[in-house]
Amino acid sequence: MRVAFHVVEARRNALARQLRRHGYLTLARVCRRLGVSPATARRDLAALAREGIITRTYGGALGDYDRRFPSFRARQRKAQASKRRLAQAALRMLRPGMTVFFDAGTTIYSIGEALASHPVSRITAVTNALHLAEALGGSKVITVQLVGGEFLARQSILVGPQAQRSAALWRFDLALLSAEGMTPAGLWNSQADIVAFQRKVATRSRRVVCCLDATKLGRKTPAFLLPWSRVDGLLTEATARELREAGIILPGSKIFTANPLTRRKPSP
Repeated sequence: MRVAFHVVEARRNALARQLRRHGYLTLARVCRRLGVSPATARRDLAALAREGIITRTYGGALGDYDRRFPSFRARQRKAQASKRRLAQAALRMLRPGMTVFFDAGTTIYSIGEALASHPVSRITAVTNALHLAEALGGSKVITVQLVGGEFLARQSILVGPQAQRSAALWRFDLALLSAEGMTPAGLWNSQADIVAFQRKVATRSRRVVCCLDATKLGRKTPAFLLPWSRVDGLLTEATARELREAGIILPGSKIFTANPLTRRKPSP
């Protein structure tokens, strides 16, 4: 039986919204969410791909996150001095023999650059960011491991369900995570699929430290990442007073500031 065009159009619009929200969906998840057959799902995905709304991948599709969100290089140019100060503070958390997850944000990349220049022996660095793996790959005393997943070229990262399964195989001594905003409720990031991966990493980590420059203070972005109760440390240039004025109340033991005027040494 032929389905009316407005029904097909409404279903495809719903699919596009799902992909904008989640970033990546497998074909099986599309079928479950829309209640359609694999053949119908493939036709809908092909139609959206022809319109440039999504990107088809092996076994699924990506939304417009990779095109809509600023590229890694564009974000890297912002707040460079702040990121370098955060990186130097983060190095003091690292100890020989640790297994550390390095997130894909530009602040975390600065930490990777600092670590490459002053390597800590016998660290195992695990990441989903290809640019960070390259930065650390030349060291003779650091072991670099990549998680698997769907590759986003503009971001140079690996995401999706496979990346989450890969992260679940690890036990991290420390996870250094990035985010796009921090509010009294907690930490926020740009996209649901990125958040799902970061949450999986957090469950596999003894300590979770989020690294944000002060420009992220008070920002609320589309996807909620973690409440403050799930975070073991916040490394930031924002002072304790600035955090309180923004309604973010944290124990002093959780705040590691890289502000040159009120610097507190991060604990290992």
